[in-house]
Amino acid sequence: MTPFIAEIIGTAILILLGGGVVANVVLNKTIGNNSGWIVITTGWALAVYVAVVIAGPYSGAHINPAVTVAVAIAGKFPWADVPMYILAQMIGAMIGASAVWLTYKNHFDETEDADSKKAVFCTAPAIRNTFSNFFSEMIGTFVLLFTIFYFSDASITETESVIGLGSLGALPVAFLVWSIGLSLGGTTGYAINPARDLGPRIMHAILPIKNKAKSDWSYAWIPVLGPLTGGALAAFFMLALS
Repeated sequence: MTPFIAEIIGTAILILLGGGVVANVVLNKTIGNNSGWIVITTGWALAVYVAVVIAGPYSGAHINPAVTVAVAIAGKFPWADVPMYILAQMIGAMIGASAVWLTYKNHFDETEDADSKKAVFCTAPAIRNTFSNFFSEMIGTFVLLFTIFYFSDASITETESVIGLGSLGALPVAFLVWSIGLSLGGTTGYAINPARDLGPRIMHAILPIKNKAKSDWSYAWIPVLGPLTGGALAAFFMLALS
């Protein structure tokens, strides 16, 4: 279990369980159909918990390019390892999204609404406004990273853990993501993770999903650049206060 493999597996599990709860809620004829936002946010929080339990000891459980870039900006992670981590996260996200589709394929086939099927893979704004959508993703990720920085002093050494979501411990970070989802997720669906949105969005475009919608590439940059910006701001803010 190398950091690269840990990030692949951790991110795949994150998307499998996170995308899985969305599928359970929005697709037709599932047992959890129409069970609501509380179920979705809880499912995503617990998905983060499981992913951090798996990847934390080996990679720090970044499972999110915004985390990787932010901790590198903060000087707590080597820039040389950033591309490897992001590649692993993208691979894991695409694997996880494909597994969700295979698991719920019968229910995808039974669902007529194309936007509901797309929602299993990627986020979309409740009200489309470029500035406010970008700000929502930025501020949600700022809260995520700022909390990570102030919950731990982990660093890259031979004896200490790699800083990341795993630095908080699996349960605190699950509560953190749950809080962000409940409080700030109503505007854009709180991607707060470029790989969580872009990887599954690519698979939505590729997979042979019955009667699917377009993958909304005109919006796709917001859940990528918004979280990266929010994470970077959290890192700069932490450095200014230190």
